[in-house]
Amino acid sequence: MPRSARDNGVLVIGLGRFGTSIALTLEQLGTQVLAMDTNEELVQKYSGQLTHVVRADATQLEVLEQVGAADFSYAVVGVGTTIEASVLITANLVDLGKPVIWAKAISAAHGKILQRIGANHVVYPEADAGRRAAHLLSGRLMDFIEFDDDFAIVKMRPPRSVQGMTLAESDIRQKYGVTVVGVKSPGKDFTYAEPPTMVAAQDILIVSGHTDLIERFSQVG
Repeated sequence: MPRSARDNGVLVIGLGRFGTSIALTLEQLGTQVLAMDTNEELVQKYSGQLTHVVRADATQLEVLEQVGAADFSYAVVGVGTTIEASVLITANLVDLGKPVIWAKAISAAHGKILQRIGANHVVYPEADAGRRAAHLLSGRLMDFIEFDDDFAIVKMRPPRSVQGMTLAESDIRQKYGVTVVGVKSPGKDFTYAEPPTMVAAQDILIVSGHTDLIERFSQVG
């Protein structure tokens, strides 16, 4: 891969489900990606789907230097099953200096180590997916995205108590502490919610607010 492509590209290390999903999505978005893995079968599998994929051991600093890892703007450490390898790869990238490092962690302790050695961002895909599934299973929620400080945005069916009323009439923000951001009626596009917006039983709401308050709102009769 030319150095000019590396400057604006992403180095993805580890072609498990997490790393592969990131690499494929980035390429679909037009971002240059170099993917690395030690597993020859995975490298062969994705060589037809990714423009640049190599078999290499990123736990070796000299290997990262050979592929020009220091020239990338971002690096993703998708290795999670072997904590030792994950930590060593992250430490090697930190030593190289330039890439902004996103590292996958499989536990809080693993994540703490990654942060202490210099990872810029630590993600917990399994834990995040588990929390999201729990919220979706618990009520009317159809989709759930949680941000920092327990703030979330969800897609949900309207509780019965607000159906057939405008947002001004139901006064959702005052009563429940959450905000209806958008409303989608069957066969129509999402529209921004306004006080005169009528909510029907078949509608879908986009609601934002504190996670606990959203859960309470979703359980309203």
